[in-house]
Amino acid sequence: MTDMTLEEAVRARRSVRGFLPKSVPQALMTQVFELAQWAPSGTNVQPWQVCVASGATRDALRESFMQRVRAKEPATPDYSDGRIAEQFRGRRRECARVLFDAMGIDWEDKPGRAAASFRNFEMFDAPHMAFLCMDDVFGKQSAADVGMYTQTLMLALTAHGLASCAQGTMAHYPDVVRDTFNLGSEIKVLFGLGFGYEDVSVPANTARTTRAPLAETVTFLN
Repeated sequence: MTDMTLEEAVRARRSVRGFLPKSVPQALMTQVFELAQWAPSGTNVQPWQVCVASGATRDALRESFMQRVRAKEPATPDYSDGRIAEQFRGRRRECARVLFDAMGIDWEDKPGRAAASFRNFEMFDAPHMAFLCMDDVFGKQSAADVGMYTQTLMLALTAHGLASCAQGTMAHYPDVVRDTFNLGSEIKVLFGLGFGYEDVSVPANTARTTRAPLAETVTFLN
């Protein structure tokens, strides 16, 4: 484990979009996921169900996702994203601008943007993909619990010298995930989390986003 404070881990964690072809040792993965298990959840229900694909399983899933996208098969996620208000769209556009600038892609370069988008389904070459799932008996509160678990997991990965990228695109074809892990239809896929060792030579990994001023998101009253 690296010698990091909590603040350092929070500030160091970011979405990495390019990984080395180097597997994380199973002992280290177990250590990180055991740490993440201490994430909070309402009444300690711990609704998350996590399926981690490595090796041949990861390769097969990656190929299935890529084939479906190439065939232009419509996404069938278990949950919809809902609508985003205009003030939040601005933040999304700025994030895209920072990322495309890092990759040297002009906004008008539609083929370049499409290729960058397809990298999602290549899993950014992450050697491991964790699929965050929960039983459909749970509701929004438990989905928030899964989010808290995932943040804890990402910070644990960062503190142990590993990189990660949360990917909503990994929920596009949930049937592939259920078939691979032999899950029942009641288990719904929320998103994926690719992780491994960062490839610092990948241009996308130089992208750095900022955060909104505290006054835009937090209100203090006495």
